[in-house]
Amino acid sequence: MKQLTALILFFGLVFIASCKQKSEPTKATEEVVRDLPVKVKGEEVSYATDSTNLKGYIAFDENASDKRPGVLIVHEWWGHNDYVRERADMLAELGYTAIAVDMYGDGKQADHPDDAGKFAMSVMTNLPEATARFNAALDLLKAHESVDAEKIAAIGYCFGGSVALTMANSGADLDAVAAFHSGVQLPIMPSSDLKAKVLVCNGADDPFISPESITAFKSAMDSIGASYQYVAYPGVKHSFTSKEADANGEKFELPLAYDADADAKSWASLQELLQEVF
Repeated sequence: MKQLTALILFFGLVFIASCKQKSEPTKATEEVVRDLPVKVKGEEVSYATDSTNLKGYIAFDENASDKRPGVLIVHEWWGHNDYVRERADMLAELGYTAIAVDMYGDGKQADHPDDAGKFAMSVMTNLPEATARFNAALDLLKAHESVDAEKIAAIGYCFGGSVALTMANSGADLDAVAAFHSGVQLPIMPSSDLKAKVLVCNGADDPFISPESITAFKSAMDSIGASYQYVAYPGVKHSFTSKEADANGEKFELPLAYDADADAKSWASLQELLQEVF
């Protein structure tokens, strides 16, 4: 009888030990899954308004399983190019899902400032179509499987900054908007329709942005009690976030110049804004 009891105790201990050994690798596996490194996936996407076919780019961390905020990025007046896609990838690295939008249609790009100006003007003088193109990208972003549709921001560069600010001023449902080397004399100026927190980062020596337009913009923002920050970097010119600025400036005899310090500072300010609203 004593031998039988001892055998039962022995096999019971073996069984418990084996269960423990089996459970520990499972726990380790779960930790590995949780701690997977960021793996950015970029996808070209096609979408449209009633009148225009559009070509965008969505970037996100495919190793993350949780829903995350979405960010629209509006390109410079050159059009939907590699630069705006790189910014989408950078935002995906930070844990957002980002869509680089197409405001010109068919992914159209300009090779000369004259063409870029014409493309940009065609958008800014046709606000119903501009709004439709912006909203088409917004709807696509919200519908993405990785996105929390209640947490959306928009950013833009140069022409794109003006677009993002204009959409926010028109009442777009955005939590935050950031504009870089962007004009602030807008077709729709700030009013009570503005819902977003706003960040504008410009070069203090940008000749494309007049002191009068800055004063008018700030006055309009102050009049509605908007939550905003306007940053002007001393000695910094237009297109300061783009490493192609110096070459384009020389090629086309324009006052463009990349500024690494202002680029880094403005990107840090953007991250602070997004962390604050999300």
